[in-house]
Amino acid sequence: MNGLSSHLPILPVLLPLVTGIVLLALRKAPLGLQRGISLAAAVTLVPLALALLASAADGTQLVYKLGDWNAPFGIVLVADRLAAWMLMATALVALFALLHALRGSDTTGRHFHVLFQLQLFGLNGAFLTGDLFNLFVFFEILLLASYGLLLHGGGRLRVKAGLHFVVINLVGSTLFLFAVGTLYGVTGTLNMADLAVKLAHTAPDNLALIETAGLLLFSVFALKAALLPLYLWLPAAYAHTSAPVAALFAIMTKVGAYSILRVYNLMFGDDAGAVANLLDAWLTPLALATLTLGMLGVVASTALRQQTAYLVVASIGTLLLAFGLGTRDAIAAGLYYLPHSVFAAAALFLLADSIGRARGEFADRFEPGPAMPGARVLGGLFFIAAVAIAGLPPLSGFLGKFMLLKAALASPLLPWVWGVVLATGFMGMIALARSGSVLFYNTHGASNSIRASARSGAESSEAHDASEATAPTVVALAPVAGLLLLLIGMVIWAGPLSDYATATAAQLLQPRVYIEAVLGATP
Repeated sequence: MNGLSSHLPILPVLLPLVTGIVLLALRKAPLGLQRGISLAAAVTLVPLALALLASAADGTQLVYKLGDWNAPFGIVLVADRLAAWMLMATALVALFALLHALRGSDTTGRHFHVLFQLQLFGLNGAFLTGDLFNLFVFFEILLLASYGLLLHGGGRLRVKAGLHFVVINLVGSTLFLFAVGTLYGVTGTLNMADLAVKLAHTAPDNLALIETAGLLLFSVFALKAALLPLYLWLPAAYAHTSAPVAALFAIMTKVGAYSILRVYNLMFGDDAGAVANLLDAWLTPLALATLTLGMLGVVASTALRQQTAYLVVASIGTLLLAFGLGTRDAIAAGLYYLPHSVFAAAALFLLADSIGRARGEFADRFEPGPAMPGARVLGGLFFIAAVAIAGLPPLSGFLGKFMLLKAALASPLLPWVWGVVLATGFMGMIALARSGSVLFYNTHGASNSIRASARSGAESSEAHDASEATAPTVVALAPVAGLLLLLIGMVIWAGPLSDYATATAAQLLQPRVYIEAVLGATP
């Protein structure tokens, strides 16, 4: 690499950081200027992620040494296929979430755009860092920004959900520090490539400490990913925050899944000696249970945003089930499914906001109400989103689940995987069909008593006026349509995308290549 290309790995980290600082300095500037700067940065992230995706497509691992210090003594950023894949998904969902926020969600509180950019700074840094301590640092940055974004706009239910979110994540951060401190005390390093080398030669006396630290790390990543039993914070937090924030948060849970995939294939994989395959007994059963309970939550939901939040939980179960199977084809299925689940959930969160505005006092609750303005357009978009997130053909959710079921053919857990995935898929289809029927077809029973109960019902999780129905506009629905077009694009280009996912999975299962790229020589 030379010139600008040599600095390409750090640009997705620097851009939102610098943008956030500039926006903070311009906090008293006109709103239009702040929006323009924030949007320009979000748009620029897309070609940056695309450039990294293209650079890593041939298997090249771009290693950026901060301060030109060699690893493991210096901090490094590593842009391989997996990191570029995650950056691309983040950039796309962030762009459409921000476009939706420009409708007015960004004016209901202070510093929305600063927090939005710092969230992207934390997300991109977490995907690129090659150092375990700096993974903790970027976790904290994105969590601090998420606290502000979650509470943006206020409201009783939002503050209550935010308090639970903050407390449980503070506990997770403490456990992360315990795990990192233990690993550093035993090995003397926190560079992930160097850790992979040293953990493979763990002395018997230190084996219990290393295993404890590894399981502590898993508990932290499982908390971030909302894996059973650590998912209870997610439904309320995602259902009661603003729509664009919930859409962006659709990628935040994937940071935990990414960390599990990265850390445990690199540091605790087949070549890790006595601590190899540390999660084999845990990950797949927990993923199956998360998928099952998440889908039960989908069936029991009483509002569309709550249902979408449980769909996020179910998607984490599907994703970690693929990663837990551990084969190249299973991991590839999970990697293809990951952006699909992010785009589909984000589209439903944004669409739920428009449906809530169109239904007025009934919001997005599953209660019969009057016919909403723009019902045909909203219903059509809901149908596409529901088909996608339920995993029905011909959209990308079906392809991702088909790849997963095919990969499970060689697994001893075949009956469990097929049984749970197919049963929960059927449950999701039934639940979403019921939701669509109540929202768009059961409109004749809006009696005065139901109207009265709707007026005195639960507090709205949005700041807009819930007493008057508002017809959706083309501009308002454009971000939803954009996310759904991405899902259609994942079907049209399913061949190249699945090939990239397969190559990424193969690269992950060869940690030696990563280690040599970071440390600069064969260990």
